[in-house]
Amino acid sequence: MIISASRRTDIPTYYSEWFFNRLKAGYVYVRNPMHAHRISKISLSPSVVDGIVFWTKNPIPMTAHLDKLDEYAFYFQFTLNAYGTDIEPGVPGKNDVLIPAFRELSERIGAERVIWRYDPIMLTAKYTAEYHVKYFGELVKRLAGYTHTCVISFIDFYRNTRTQLRDFDMLPLDESCMYELAECLAEIARENGLKLESCAETVHLEQFGIQHGHCVDRMRFEKILHCKLKLSADKNQRAACGCVESIDIGAYNTCRNGCRYCYANYIPSVVSRNAEAHNPASPLLFGEVSSEDIISERKMVSLKEDQLNIL
Repeated sequence: MIISASRRTDIPTYYSEWFFNRLKAGYVYVRNPMHAHRISKISLSPSVVDGIVFWTKNPIPMTAHLDKLDEYAFYFQFTLNAYGTDIEPGVPGKNDVLIPAFRELSERIGAERVIWRYDPIMLTAKYTAEYHVKYFGELVKRLAGYTHTCVISFIDFYRNTRTQLRDFDMLPLDESCMYELAECLAEIARENGLKLESCAETVHLEQFGIQHGHCVDRMRFEKILHCKLKLSADKNQRAACGCVESIDIGAYNTCRNGCRYCYANYIPSVVSRNAEAHNPASPLLFGEVSSEDIISERKMVSLKEDQLNIL
């Protein structure tokens, strides 16, 4: 099975100590987002975990401990945008922190295992289409050779996202604008030998050489593992999502990056309360198990078909 760590929060940045403690313990507890007193016990044994996808904006707290992942296949989805602290208040500086961190991670594990995410793309009076084209180009030059793939997406306005962006002068982002911007970004990527993919987009960008991506990617893991995997499409994601099935071990309302476009944080005060309730030694990401909780062990099996098949 594949572990997602995590679409719901930035585990490498804020909870890496907890994560490595859970690897050592061999399991993790995950609360059901829809039923707070239902907890799943998820095995983290290398015998059943076929791979791990890390999602982060800053891997530095985890980078020095990558040797603890020697028994696992893994790769990183590294989000690096051109927004300032008005949009990403908790994210460190790009030039002095994140670009060097991206390069170091790539040098440690290989460019094929560091996927660059430039998403979500949104337009404001400050962050115009021209702005994105200019700074995407700058980032491409700085990351050249340190990644082979970049994933883009356009912002989806969930209810909490609209609330968090209400004070910004948002510009319309219709389909024609998406096409025009995608074409410009694709040209920059192509000139620099970078593969561009889209994430869960209903607009078709293949005409610009942008394929629908797979953030939890069966083929990527098969190349890392040198064997086939019996993975199905993830039915819990949006219809346009190309990901295969995985188990997310994160929790909503726990990411302290504070990004205004985030769909996983709803109320800042709840995020602060949950972060304060984090205990690196607990099986749960935050809080403790109560007498009202029902813990069920999830069936976990490896989905490797043939470990001796060299791709």
